[in-house]
Amino acid sequence: MRANVLLINPWIYDFAAYDFWSKPLGLLYIASILRDNHINVQFIDCLNPVHPGLNEEKNVIKPKRKSYGQGQYPKEIIPTPNPLQGFARNFHRYGITPRLLRMELKQCKSPDVIIVTSMMTYWYLGVFDVIKIVKEMFPGVPVILGGNYVTLCPDHALLSGADYILPGEGEIHVRFIIQELLQQESLEKLPVLSNLDSLPYPAFELLPYKIQQLPIITSRGCPFRCTYCASHILNSSYRRRSPDLVADEITFWHKKYGVRHFSFYDDAFLMNADELAVPFLEEIIRRKLNCEFHCPNGLHLRGINEKISRLMFQAGFRTIRFGFETSDLNQQMKTGGKVTNENLLTAISHLKKAGYESQDIGLYLLCGLPGQSAQEVRESIRYVLSVGAKPILAEFSPIPGTVLWDQAVKTSPYDIEHEPLFHNNTLLPCRHEQLTYEDYRELKSLVRFSTAKSVQMPTQNR
Repeated sequence: MRANVLLINPWIYDFAAYDFWSKPLGLLYIASILRDNHINVQFIDCLNPVHPGLNEEKNVIKPKRKSYGQGQYPKEIIPTPNPLQGFARNFHRYGITPRLLRMELKQCKSPDVIIVTSMMTYWYLGVFDVIKIVKEMFPGVPVILGGNYVTLCPDHALLSGADYILPGEGEIHVRFIIQELLQQESLEKLPVLSNLDSLPYPAFELLPYKIQQLPIITSRGCPFRCTYCASHILNSSYRRRSPDLVADEITFWHKKYGVRHFSFYDDAFLMNADELAVPFLEEIIRRKLNCEFHCPNGLHLRGINEKISRLMFQAGFRTIRFGFETSDLNQQMKTGGKVTNENLLTAISHLKKAGYESQDIGLYLLCGLPGQSAQEVRESIRYVLSVGAKPILAEFSPIPGTVLWDQAVKTSPYDIEHEPLFHNNTLLPCRHEQLTYEDYRELKSLVRFSTAKSVQMPTQNR
């Protein structure tokens, strides 16, 4: 008899959450590997935005979704946790209700192992509640907790109630799960993580709704070491897939399931572009796929040249976002020296020649870095607007293990070292007298007003 594993994507508990093409990619990779080794897999998505049972839930606000796979989550107001009581905003559970989760669990075949993933460190309350419920309903079944929260806060994750805490890339633990927990000696297919081409396609067909959009990775990790970023902690090394195989995967999901929208989860898609991005884009254009591509993680501005811009536009890259962070030269060097103002000017020139307009070119600007002033952010917003692009505020969230972590611990008014809820970027965790929450609201208004105004104005490309 085959072993049976239940995988769960947990709730988000937060003040605000929005689905920017989010999928539990790591969990679905594990699902495929387990199935390749003749293990039955069941999957529950607590963030399912179209669960039919939501229509019966009176207190749940139904989500507005867009046809290309992003939009709101279902949400329900829940009590604000004690550490966040002083923050005057409603706290929500995003996703299905506990009643619907229990209903889903009752319909599952009794599992031999349960695997729960995690994302943001400050979303752990939703993870804890899921684990509590599955332990009530399946007493004695081992519960594994993995994902970003576990990797970044392993000691805190010990409080979750899970039987096993498995940090790092999930695939490295598959052998332990199969041989030690499931007592299955034989392993027929086990990918080698140093070779991303050995990974199977994620089990996207397990998603409990019609697939409108899917995430794709062409690489894992990042060669840069930006002071605010945890990519090098979450990934064991920087590795890349073969460009033709990435195109094959997109073609598979497009032709078999009709998927037209794909989002890239890469941290470094444009690095050494001649080795991956260029041949991939040329192959997508050659195949004449009627698809559109989105880059919510942010691309590297230094990778943009005339050829790349033209290929991206022709291939169907529509949502393009870049990590610019700040226009302040000193801050640019402090945070890693990844990009300069000159890089930005050159990139925007190439992108507009290729056919992109100002409102298409989104630039992430960090807001709330330790010691950062509101004036610096304000000047960065104005600089981005002046060069013909769209500023997007990215509120800083302190991440354990990053270069900025120790400075954030010293400067934050919250106990971020011991309470992950205080990592929440909504709080602006490292705000101070030169960047108050009132300053932050003014900066958000400046972005909204300026962006709306620039969209209404005619551009040279029209």
